[in-house]
This record gives sequence, C-alpha cells and structure tokens, in this order.
Amino acid sequence: MQNNPAIQEQPILAPSRGIERLSLSHFRCYEIFSVSLDSRPVVLTGPNGAGKTNLLESLSFLIPGRGLRRACLSEIRRQGSQDPWAVSVQLQDEEEKIHIGTGLDPEAPDSERRITKINGEKVKSQSALTQWASVLWLTPQMDRLFLEGSQGRRRFLDRLVYGFDSGHAQRLNRYEQALKERNVLLRQGRFDRYWLDSLEETLVNEGVALTIARREVVAQLSSVLKDQGKTFPQAELFLEGTIENYLDGRSLLDVEDEMRRLLYASREQDRLTGRTALGPHRSDLRVVHAEKNQPAALCSTGEQKALLLSIVMASAHLLSVRTGTIPLLLLDEVVAHLDQTRRSALFDELLKLRIQTWLTGTDVSLFEELQGNVQFLSLKEARLVSKT
Repeated sequence: MQNNPAIQEQPILAPSRGIERLSLSHFRCYEIFSVSLDSRPVVLTGPNGAGKTNLLESLSFLIPGRGLRRACLSEIRRQGSQDPWAVSVQLQDEEEKIHIGTGLDPEAPDSERRITKINGEKVKSQSALTQWASVLWLTPQMDRLFLEGSQGRRRFLDRLVYGFDSGHAQRLNRYEQALKERNVLLRQGRFDRYWLDSLEETLVNEGVALTIARREVVAQLSSVLKDQGKTFPQAELFLEGTIENYLDGRSLLDVEDEMRRLLYASREQDRLTGRTALGPHRSDLRVVHAEKNQPAALCSTGEQKALLLSIVMASAHLLSVRTGTIPLLLLDEVVAHLDQTRRSALFDELLKLRIQTWLTGTDVSLFEELQGNVQFLSLKEARLVSKT
C-alpha cells in the first residue's frame, strides 16, 4: 500500500474539542458500554454486526431528531431489556467540559418521548442541544438521497442548518406543529377564522425564517464547494420552492404578505387534498454535478456518493471554523467505496479539518495511513476488544 506522504510526514495536532467519554446503556446491541477518548478522530473497526454503526447512531442523538436511522425511539432499546435506553457523553470544549445525557423517558419507557439533560439539568426541548454540538453524518442508507422524494433532502439540509443556526430546530418544530394543526382543522371542516389566522401567521413567520436560514447555508456551502480541489466532483446547490422564488427581488414584508394571502386563499383546496400546498415543507434541495452540468439524480451511483461526500465535507469545513458548537462528523462505511487516491485525499482533508471524525470499516488496513493521527477502537459482539 502507498501511504499518503502528507499524512506520514508528521502527526497532525489533535483538535481541542470533542467527545472525551461515551457511555451507553440498553442501546441497540449494547447492554452497558463505556469508553474514554481524546479529541482525535476515531476509527471503529470490526466484523459486520459488531456494533460500529450503533455507536454512530448513539452520537447522532446529540442533535434534535430521531437519529441517523430515523428509528422509532422505543425500538432502539436493547432486545430483551426492560430498561429504557440512554446515551451519555462528556464533551471537551477547549477548557470547558459539558455533559449531555439523552434517552427514553424512564417514567414512560414504552413511549416515543425522549428526555435530555445538559450538565445535569433537564431541558424542555431537544433544540437546546444545538447550542452545544453539531453532528453531520454520511451513511450507506443515504445513497438514494438524490433519487427519492424531496423530504429526505430537506431533512438532510435542515441537519446542516442546525450547525449554523441554533434556533433553526425550534423554528422548524413550531412550523411543523402549526402545519399539522391547520391540516387537521381543514380536514374536519372547522373554518374557525381566528384559529386559522393564528396558525397561518405562525406558518408565515416561521416559514419565511426557515427559508432564509436554508438559503444562507446553501449560499455558504456553494462558496466552499467552488474552492474545493478536483479530487471529488464539485456540487452546485440550489434551493427550490415557491417562497424561495418570492424572496428573489421582493422585500421581506411583501413575501410575508403574499404567503399570508395564498394560505388564506388555498383553505378550501387544502381541505380537499388534506395537506397544505404552500410553504417550506414543499421545498427541495437540487444538486448538480458542476463539471458535467448534470443533475445528481442522473449521475452514476459512484458519482452520487462522491457528490454527497463533497457536500458533507464542505459543511464540515464550515463547522471547523465556527466557535459556537462542538462539531462531530460521522462517516459510516465510506472508505471502502473509495479508490486509493480519493481515500488518501479524504484522510488528508479530515485531518486538516481538526474536528473529531468517526469512521467505520471492517478492514483495518484501509485506515493504515492514519496511524499516529487517530485512535483505533476494535469491536466484536458489542464489546471493545482493543484500543490504540
């Protein structure tokens, strides 16, 4: 194997921010698990079924949502266990230590309710997590992101926005709650003027704010992607939707008035269809292979994976220069699909980012170039069998 000279010349200084300790209980295949770490990147190796992806999934609960598998929370509990699952991490943020614990509510272990504590204090909303950590991930399940419906792409983009706008998750939650209530009222034929006006006002205020935040992140990512090297294909990003179109060339007040008017005018049609046709919940992230001027959906499977990796790396680059949150990057079984040149380029970029990246793979030899710059954890049957 040819090692990457840029990596082998000298060890890269470890970042000063990351996970110092990870503890799990009754989580997936893990009954009890705990490991202490430094802030360097982490490589998880072991056979299929060893529990590598489950560890990444546990870290994905450091941001709002249902994790990288989007599983029902009650299904995450270890098979045969009567106890609720829990994830506990200690984060090192330069000189400050932060403790985050999250898991199923022990008072309602069969529910879909997750509780979160930060430094021992229970928080009212998962959105509080975005003040402390930013988590990006790339998994094999995301390979069809460009081929399936727009909902997955919106969800992907919103996770990126969480890292740059700590209020985005809370705004999204308020918007989705108002949207759900409006749809229920209309389906029931309850045209309560004041109730609907109030819900639509929330949709207008939160919807326009959501769209602006998404547009800003897409613009920042586009700028970074233009400056990326040629190892990975350059992706061009476009956010498409009615509200996005209105924001081009109109004042913010005009956009809000127009959205308010259209929501009012569409009540009867939305009642018949059972859904609200207008709003950022209908937007889409369009990705184009810049060199080919070809939509990502029409690219080869390998090109789609490379485009997705390019976007995630651009996001990680932006997070690496931020000081507001602790960024984590989770790459599940990514390395095995790369040739030697792209693998070496990826390793070089990951070390330059100086954020704690977690990588998984069954073949430890694929990560040989990273020796001395990362910490290796070997897993077997949900147990840590070695750490170097």
